[in-house]
Amino acid sequence: MTLIVDKIKRAPALFVGHGNPMNAILQNDFTASLNKLGQTLEQPKAILVISAHWFAPYDAISIHTTSELIYDMYGFPNELYKVQYPAPNAKLILPLITEIFPDIKVLDRGLDHGNWSILKHIYPTANIPVMQFAINSQKTLREHFELGRKLAVLREHGVMIIGSGNITHNLSKADLTHQNAPLAPWAEEFENFVKGAIEKRDFNALIKFENKAPHARLAHPTLEHYIPLLYIAGTSYKNDMSIFPYVGAEHESISMRSWLLQKDELC
Repeated sequence: MTLIVDKIKRAPALFVGHGNPMNAILQNDFTASLNKLGQTLEQPKAILVISAHWFAPYDAISIHTTSELIYDMYGFPNELYKVQYPAPNAKLILPLITEIFPDIKVLDRGLDHGNWSILKHIYPTANIPVMQFAINSQKTLREHFELGRKLAVLREHGVMIIGSGNITHNLSKADLTHQNAPLAPWAEEFENFVKGAIEKRDFNALIKFENKAPHARLAHPTLEHYIPLLYIAGTSYKNDMSIFPYVGAEHESISMRSWLLQKDELC
Protein backbone atom coordinates (compact mmCIF):
# COMPACT_ATOMS: atom_id res chain seq x y z
CA MET A 1 0.00 0.00 0.00
CA THR A 2 1.31 3.45 -0.89
CA LEU A 3 2.31 5.57 2.10
CA ILE A 4 0.02 8.60 1.98
CA VAL A 5 0.84 9.81 5.48
CA ASP A 6 4.24 9.18 7.08
CA LYS A 7 4.16 6.20 9.38
CA ILE A 8 4.40 7.08 13.06
CA LYS A 9 3.69 5.35 16.34
CA ARG A 10 0.50 3.33 15.97
CA ALA A 11 -2.50 5.39 17.01
CA PRO A 12 -4.99 3.86 19.43
CA ALA A 13 -8.47 2.63 18.65
CA LEU A 14 -11.27 3.39 21.06
CA PHE A 15 -14.84 2.29 21.60
CA VAL A 16 -16.87 4.77 23.64
CA GLY A 17 -20.28 4.20 25.12
CA HIS A 18 -21.63 7.68 24.45
CA GLY A 19 -24.98 7.31 26.21
CA ASN A 20 -27.18 10.27 27.02
CA PRO A 21 -26.48 13.27 24.71
CA MET A 22 -26.55 15.47 27.82
CA ASN A 23 -23.07 14.16 28.61
CA ALA A 24 -21.85 16.71 26.06
CA ILE A 25 -22.55 19.50 28.55
CA LEU A 26 -22.15 17.64 31.85
CA GLN A 27 -19.14 17.16 34.08
CA ASN A 28 -19.22 13.68 35.61
CA ASP A 29 -17.05 10.59 36.04
CA PHE A 30 -17.68 9.55 32.43
CA THR A 31 -16.71 12.88 30.89
CA ALA A 32 -13.71 13.07 33.25
CA SER A 33 -12.52 9.74 31.85
CA LEU A 34 -12.72 11.13 28.32
CA ASN A 35 -10.81 14.23 29.34
CA LYS A 36 -8.10 12.04 30.89
CA LEU A 37 -7.76 10.08 27.64
CA GLY A 38 -7.17 13.27 25.72
CA GLN A 39 -4.48 14.29 28.19
CA THR A 40 -2.66 10.95 28.28
CA LEU A 41 -2.85 9.59 24.72
CA GLU A 42 -0.44 10.78 22.07
CA GLN A 43 -2.29 13.25 19.87
CA PRO A 44 -3.31 11.62 16.58
CA LYS A 45 -2.88 13.10 13.10
CA ALA A 46 -6.61 12.63 12.46
CA ILE A 47 -9.65 10.84 13.87
CA LEU A 48 -12.01 8.49 12.03
CA VAL A 49 -15.32 7.92 13.81
CA ILE A 50 -17.87 5.16 13.25
CA SER A 51 -21.02 6.52 14.92
CA ALA A 52 -24.23 4.69 15.75
CA HIS A 53 -26.03 7.68 14.28
CA TRP A 54 -24.98 7.46 10.65
CA PHE A 55 -26.32 4.64 8.51
CA ALA A 56 -26.23 4.65 4.71
CA PRO A 57 -27.10 1.99 2.09
CA TYR A 58 -23.55 2.14 0.73
CA ASP A 59 -19.96 2.67 1.88
CA ALA A 60 -19.42 6.37 2.59
CA ILE A 61 -17.24 8.85 4.42
CA SER A 62 -17.89 12.45 5.33
CA ILE A 63 -15.82 15.52 4.49
CA HIS A 64 -17.72 18.31 6.25
CA THR A 65 -17.24 21.68 4.57
CA THR A 66 -18.68 23.83 7.37
CA SER A 67 -18.54 23.69 11.17
CA GLU A 68 -22.31 23.20 11.39
CA LEU A 69 -23.14 20.19 13.56
CA ILE A 70 -26.01 17.72 13.33
CA TYR A 71 -28.19 17.91 16.44
CA ASP A 72 -29.84 14.54 15.92
CA MET A 73 -31.64 14.30 19.26
CA TYR A 74 -34.98 15.68 20.40
CA GLY A 75 -36.57 17.08 23.53
CA PHE A 76 -33.39 18.19 25.31
CA PRO A 77 -32.57 21.58 26.90
CA ASN A 78 -31.71 24.41 24.51
CA GLU A 79 -28.15 24.50 25.85
CA LEU A 80 -27.41 21.17 24.17
CA TYR A 81 -28.34 22.55 20.74
CA LYS A 82 -25.86 25.39 21.19
CA VAL A 83 -22.84 23.11 21.52
CA GLN A 84 -20.13 23.89 18.98
CA TYR A 85 -17.28 21.65 17.85
CA PRO A 86 -15.54 23.29 14.87
CA ALA A 87 -13.05 20.50 14.14
CA PRO A 88 -11.43 20.63 10.68
CA ASN A 89 -12.29 17.85 8.27
CA ALA A 90 -9.81 15.05 7.71
CA LYS A 91 -9.39 15.38 3.96
CA LEU A 92 -5.66 14.81 4.46
CA ILE A 93 -6.37 11.07 4.86
CA LEU A 94 -8.77 10.92 1.90
CA PRO A 95 -6.12 9.46 -0.47
CA LEU A 96 -5.41 6.63 1.96
CA ILE A 97 -9.14 5.94 2.46
CA THR A 98 -9.82 5.82 -1.27
CA GLU A 99 -6.85 3.51 -1.78
CA ILE A 100 -8.45 1.06 0.66
CA PHE A 101 -11.99 1.65 -0.67
CA PRO A 102 -11.78 2.82 -4.31
CA ASP A 103 -15.56 3.04 -4.75
CA ILE A 104 -16.43 4.75 -1.48
CA LYS A 105 -18.79 7.74 -1.63
CA VAL A 106 -17.47 11.03 -0.26
CA LEU A 107 -20.29 13.13 1.18
CA ASP A 108 -20.57 16.57 2.73
CA ARG A 109 -22.14 15.86 6.13
CA GLY A 110 -21.78 17.51 9.51
CA LEU A 111 -20.67 15.66 12.63
CA ASP A 112 -23.52 13.99 14.53
CA HIS A 113 -23.83 13.76 18.30
CA GLY A 114 -22.13 10.35 18.36
CA ASN A 115 -19.03 12.38 17.45
CA TRP A 116 -19.17 15.80 19.06
CA SER A 117 -20.68 14.71 22.38
CA ILE A 118 -17.52 12.69 23.14
CA LEU A 119 -14.83 14.56 21.17
CA LYS A 120 -15.80 17.74 23.01
CA HIS A 121 -14.35 16.13 26.16
CA ILE A 122 -11.44 14.17 24.65
CA TYR A 123 -10.07 17.02 22.53
CA PRO A 124 -11.94 20.15 23.67
CA THR A 125 -9.95 22.55 21.47
CA ALA A 126 -11.34 20.82 18.34
CA ASN A 127 -7.95 21.06 16.67
CA ILE A 128 -7.69 17.51 15.29
CA PRO A 129 -9.16 16.73 11.83
CA VAL A 130 -12.20 14.44 11.97
CA MET A 131 -13.87 12.19 9.41
CA GLN A 132 -16.91 9.92 9.78
CA PHE A 133 -17.23 6.45 8.27
CA ALA A 134 -20.85 5.48 7.62
CA ILE A 135 -22.34 2.18 8.77
CA ASN A 136 -23.46 0.44 5.59
CA SER A 137 -26.96 -0.89 6.28
CA GLN A 138 -26.52 -3.60 3.61
CA LYS A 139 -23.61 -5.31 5.40
CA THR A 140 -23.69 -8.29 7.77
CA LEU A 141 -22.09 -8.16 11.21
CA ARG A 142 -19.12 -10.14 9.92
CA GLU A 143 -18.73 -7.74 7.02
CA HIS A 144 -18.65 -4.80 9.44
CA PHE A 145 -15.89 -6.56 11.37
CA GLU A 146 -13.96 -7.15 8.14
CA LEU A 147 -14.29 -3.47 7.24
CA GLY A 148 -12.65 -2.75 10.58
CA ARG A 149 -9.82 -5.07 9.55
CA LYS A 150 -9.29 -2.97 6.43
CA LEU A 151 -9.39 0.27 8.40
CA ALA A 152 -6.78 -0.98 10.90
CA VAL A 153 -3.92 0.16 8.65
CA LEU A 154 -4.95 3.77 9.28
CA ARG A 155 -3.71 3.41 12.84
CA GLU A 156 -0.20 2.87 11.48
CA HIS A 157 -0.44 6.30 9.88
CA GLY A 158 -1.41 8.10 13.07
CA VAL A 159 -5.19 7.96 12.61
CA MET A 160 -7.16 7.27 15.76
CA ILE A 161 -10.27 5.16 15.10
CA ILE A 162 -13.25 5.64 17.40
CA GLY A 163 -16.41 3.56 17.54
CA SER A 164 -19.23 5.45 19.24
CA GLY A 165 -22.17 3.36 20.44
CA ASN A 166 -22.97 1.38 23.61
CA ILE A 167 -22.34 -2.21 24.70
CA THR A 168 -25.96 -2.38 25.85
CA HIS A 169 -28.65 -0.03 24.56
CA ASN A 170 -32.37 -0.56 25.14
CA LEU A 171 -34.32 2.66 25.67
CA SER A 172 -37.60 0.78 26.15
CA LYS A 173 -36.15 -0.72 29.35
CA ALA A 174 -34.46 2.48 30.52
CA ASP A 175 -35.17 4.21 33.81
CA LEU A 176 -35.10 7.69 32.32
CA THR A 177 -35.60 9.36 35.70
CA HIS A 178 -32.21 8.19 36.98
CA GLN A 179 -29.23 8.75 34.70
CA ASN A 180 -26.82 7.07 37.11
CA ALA A 181 -28.91 3.95 37.72
CA PRO A 182 -26.69 0.82 37.61
CA LEU A 183 -27.17 -1.85 34.98
CA ALA A 184 -30.10 -4.21 35.35
CA PRO A 185 -29.01 -7.85 35.87
CA TRP A 186 -29.73 -8.83 32.26
CA ALA A 187 -27.65 -5.91 30.95
CA GLU A 188 -24.80 -6.73 33.33
CA GLU A 189 -24.77 -10.34 32.09
CA PHE A 190 -24.57 -9.17 28.50
CA GLU A 191 -21.82 -6.67 29.28
CA ASN A 192 -19.81 -9.40 31.02
CA PHE A 193 -20.15 -11.58 27.92
CA VAL A 194 -18.73 -8.79 25.75
CA LYS A 195 -15.95 -8.03 28.25
CA GLY A 196 -14.96 -11.70 28.36
CA ALA A 197 -14.92 -11.99 24.57
CA ILE A 198 -12.72 -8.89 24.33
CA GLU A 199 -10.27 -10.17 26.92
CA LYS A 200 -10.03 -13.57 25.18
CA ARG A 201 -9.88 -11.93 21.73
CA ASP A 202 -12.86 -14.10 20.82
CA PHE A 203 -14.07 -11.71 18.15
CA ASN A 204 -16.12 -14.46 16.53
CA ALA A 205 -18.27 -14.46 19.66
CA LEU A 206 -18.79 -10.72 19.27
CA ILE A 207 -19.81 -11.19 15.64
CA LYS A 208 -22.21 -14.01 16.50
CA PHE A 209 -23.47 -12.39 19.69
CA GLU A 210 -27.13 -12.81 18.73
CA ASN A 211 -26.74 -16.58 19.09
CA LYS A 212 -24.09 -16.69 21.83
CA ALA A 213 -24.72 -13.87 24.29
CA PRO A 214 -27.27 -13.92 27.12
CA HIS A 215 -30.17 -11.49 26.67
CA ALA A 216 -28.91 -10.45 23.22
CA ARG A 217 -32.26 -9.10 22.01
CA LEU A 218 -32.83 -7.22 25.26
CA ALA A 219 -29.38 -5.67 25.05
CA HIS A 220 -29.82 -4.62 21.42
CA PRO A 221 -33.37 -4.59 20.02
CA THR A 222 -31.71 -2.80 17.09
CA LEU A 223 -28.04 -3.03 16.13
CA GLU A 224 -26.89 0.54 15.51
CA HIS A 225 -25.20 0.99 18.91
CA TYR A 226 -23.51 -2.43 18.78
CA ILE A 227 -22.00 -2.34 15.29
CA PRO A 228 -19.33 0.31 16.09
CA LEU A 229 -17.89 -2.19 18.61
CA LEU A 230 -17.24 -4.64 15.76
CA TYR A 231 -15.26 -2.04 13.85
CA ILE A 232 -12.98 -1.49 16.84
CA ALA A 233 -12.57 -5.26 17.25
CA GLY A 234 -11.60 -5.39 13.59
CA THR A 235 -8.87 -2.78 14.07
CA SER A 236 -7.17 -4.85 16.78
CA TYR A 237 -3.57 -6.00 16.34
CA LYS A 238 -2.26 -9.06 18.20
CA ASN A 239 0.20 -6.90 20.13
CA ASP A 240 -2.46 -4.44 21.29
CA MET A 241 -3.34 -4.12 24.94
CA SER A 242 -7.04 -3.99 25.81
CA ILE A 243 -7.88 -1.45 28.50
CA PHE A 244 -11.25 -0.36 29.86
CA PRO A 245 -10.78 3.36 30.65
CA TYR A 246 -14.30 3.71 31.99
CA VAL A 247 -16.86 1.29 33.40
CA GLY A 248 -20.29 2.59 34.27
CA ALA A 249 -23.95 2.68 33.35
CA GLU A 250 -26.88 4.96 32.65
CA HIS A 251 -30.62 4.46 33.10
CA GLU A 252 -30.29 0.71 33.99
CA SER A 253 -30.15 -0.41 30.35
CA ILE A 254 -27.20 1.51 28.85
CA SER A 255 -23.64 0.33 29.39
CA MET A 256 -21.11 3.14 29.29
CA ARG A 257 -18.05 0.90 29.27
CA SER A 258 -15.23 2.16 27.04
CA TRP A 259 -12.59 -0.05 25.40
CA LEU A 260 -9.14 1.20 24.41
CA LEU A 261 -6.76 -0.66 22.11
CA GLN A 262 -3.17 0.50 22.39
CA LYS A 263 0.08 -1.05 21.18
CA ASP A 264 1.92 -2.94 23.91
CA GLU A 265 5.40 -1.47 23.65
CA LEU A 266 6.88 -4.50 25.45
CA CYS A 267 5.83 -6.86 22.63
